[in-house]
Amino acid sequence: MSGGKHLAKGSQKPELPDDGILRLYSMRFCPYAHRAHLVLDAKNIPYHTIFINLTEKPEWLTDYSPLGKVPALQLTKEEGNPALIESLIIAEYLDEKYPEVPLFPKDPLKKAQEKILIERFNAVVSAMYKVFLGGSEAAPGALTEISKGLDVFEKELSTRGTPYFGGDKPGMLDYMIWPWCERSAMLKYLLPDKYEMDKERFGKLIQWRDLMINDPAVKGFYLDGETHAKFMKARRENTHDYDMLV
Repeated sequence: MSGGKHLAKGSQKPELPDDGILRLYSMRFCPYAHRAHLVLDAKNIPYHTIFINLTEKPEWLTDYSPLGKVPALQLTKEEGNPALIESLIIAEYLDEKYPEVPLFPKDPLKKAQEKILIERFNAVVSAMYKVFLGGSEAAPGALTEISKGLDVFEKELSTRGTPYFGGDKPGMLDYMIWPWCERSAMLKYLLPDKYEMDKERFGKLIQWRDLMINDPAVKGFYLDGETHAKFMKARRENTHDYDMLV
């Protein structure tokens, strides 16, 4: 069930049926919350979405997310209705609790190596935000950083010789880095020179990106670069148009 408008300060706590279905507190444009949607959707786990205005947070949000962040996943009454926070913790919990569609490798060493790559992707994330929020002034150095960070993943995909990092279908690494790869499409709308990925340097990653866009879990929550850019341009001016899609 999708969540419609973002609930803000002064809003009533949503009264959802006691139906044994998970509840995800999210924000439509948050890449960390996006991770949780991808894992839930890839595993075909039913859930309710409650979208949160992160500028004017509802007073009751800390009942589920002590730090006032999203994503927060509220578990079922059967489990005592606890809430989990932090995207990677939520993703790993869901993978262990719902093993029917495994996303992490079973082998402990391979799983650890995937987690290291997820951690290494943070270098790409921080460089991307320099451009997303700083624009063309920050671009030259940041674009170099992004490319250097992506080199690691291009090489990894090439070494594995598979279409996805997870093999013949997306795995946890694919889904954990996807939210920023999807958002990288906004660079051509945010920069004057219409930035595109270098086809020679990132041939494997470009093929991977084109496959990922057609993955059912990705498709279900996908927004194009122009839409992401519209939200980001407003954010630069300290205007958060959370409900621009409603």
